Amino acid sequence: MLRQSQQQKLLQKLSPQQIQLMKLLQIPTANLEERIKEELEENPALEHSLDGEDGPTDELNLQDNDNTDGESEIEDVELSNDSAEKVDLDDFLRTEDDESSGYDYSDDYYGNGDSERQVAPVRVETSFHDHLLDQLGMLELDERSHAIAEQIIGSIDDDGYLRREINAIVDDLAFGQNIDTNVDEIQDIMKRIQQFDPPGIGAWTLQECLLLQLKRMPDSQVVRNAIEIMDSYYNEFIKKHYDKIQRQLSLDDKIFKDVINVIIHLNPKPGAAFTVMNKAESYIIPDFFVFNNNGVLEISLNAKNAPELRVSEGYREMMRAYDRSEKKNKRQKEALLFIKQKLDSAKWFIDAIKQRQHTLLHTMQAIMSFQKEFFLTGDETALKPMILKDIATLTFLDVSTVSRVANSKYVQTEFGTYKLKYFFSEALQTDSGEEVSTREVKTILHEIISAENKRKPHSDERLTEMLQEKGYNIARRTVAKYREQLNVPVARLRKEL
Repeated sequence: MLRQSQQQKLLQKLSPQQIQLMKLLQIPTANLEERIKEELEENPALEHSLDGEDGPTDELNLQDNDNTDGESEIEDVELSNDSAEKVDLDDFLRTEDDESSGYDYSDDYYGNGDSERQVAPVRVETSFHDHLLDQLGMLELDERSHAIAEQIIGSIDDDGYLRREINAIVDDLAFGQNIDTNVDEIQDIMKRIQQFDPPGIGAWTLQECLLLQLKRMPDSQVVRNAIEIMDSYYNEFIKKHYDKIQRQLSLDDKIFKDVINVIIHLNPKPGAAFTVMNKAESYIIPDFFVFNNNGVLEISLNAKNAPELRVSEGYREMMRAYDRSEKKNKRQKEALLFIKQKLDSAKWFIDAIKQRQHTLLHTMQAIMSFQKEFFLTGDETALKPMILKDIATLTFLDVSTVSRVANSKYVQTEFGTYKLKYFFSEALQTDSGEEVSTREVKTILHEIISAENKRKPHSDERLTEMLQEKGYNIARRTVAKYREQLNVPVARLRKEL
């Protein structure tokens, strides 16, 4: 028999406004302006404020203090009523001079940032493939061969390698351009393309790329020895079995060193010089600035995080016109609901931007206070062990919120520009029982490796012993993990002549 029952559950869900705030929070300064432009295009009720064009300052400054016991100053986003049945016109008819409006977003702490709003000049550059096509025009090829050469050049990667199989290129020409060709014809045209600049382009492997560069060099005994090594002893070379190669070729130390120097100065990615990096990857725009003002640390938030936004006065005027209208038909009510929706969306977005700024500053203030010694001295060994939960406890924020702030955000200090994640690290216990940051251990490990004799580099076992002699209780596998995180190869690959 079917039995029916009632249950009451308490569920917690994120509102659309909270979701919007979380998305804005994790956007770095470099992409925030683009996100605001998208919102301005989608919502005509949102517009830039023109009142603050002569704003006083570019950044918001906060001084360092040791009081971290206070509660977060971050205010909750005010959520408007979405009910379409009743519209409170007073919420939208406030004037710009009304102190309680709060939506004409021009903060005295932020300037207009005119210098940062100037349009950057567009770089006009010749791409790698354009460079190859220009050289192709200097070859005397018939129309058919020219089309095949263009297909080959189009298959070359940005780093200069041809990683597409010849049979696949033959199929591409047959199906795409109705050109019937074969492997021998492709290889013949490929050899002519491999004579283009920069040397080494069009190779299938690194070995072939280096050989192409060596064969373009002026003939000498050193170059001939280098070609022989690349041709016959390539595997031994990449594994740095130099002793074996030297014995096989019967070369003395000086000549062998000259040969190796020729090889290691070759370009493993000949096309990389023409690669245009993505703008977001080419430039780092700091989200925060930390200054040392006579021993007092001050934080400044990048002015681009404080856009001057407001609710459109034109949309407010539409609301006034509806309020003055005596005839309120169905079409006018539908228009009113549309206007209200856009006004609500504009207010929510402005509130989210404002709360984003408070969250960023509040979190950075806690990080600066926790790592105060580093920001004063720049000494990496002064970094304390710090995890996301430590900052979440200080700021009364959720760990996920702190994680969003720390992700893709940068701070500029007197000692360089750092990613916020740089300041987070686990703890490692010393022989004396003191907890130190793993960042400190990595710094000392890097110093030891930098100072080692490159002819006889330290093994991981020896590095472990040296760190233990300095009082760090660490295992060999941990040293190997830290070495890999520092992008340092094993001892055999660090060996130099």
